[in-house]
Amino acid sequence: MFDKATRLAGHRSDYSASKAMGVNRSTVTRVRAGELHPGPAFIAGALLAFAPMTFEDLFECVP
Repeated sequence: MFDKATRLAGHRSDYSASKAMGVNRSTVTRVRAGELHPGPAFIAGALLAFAPMTFEDLFECVP
């Protein structure tokens, strides 16, 4: 979901997405790779950078 949103927003790299979100590039890379769960700053940055997309549009919650 997040990967599709970044492409739709025109971000072709983790660096571009991270700049828009206000987080470190390595954080975006690690979240995409499944090595890190998105924290509050990542989620907030994504919601601001990819508005009007919602949390549900960007993320999938799994138990």
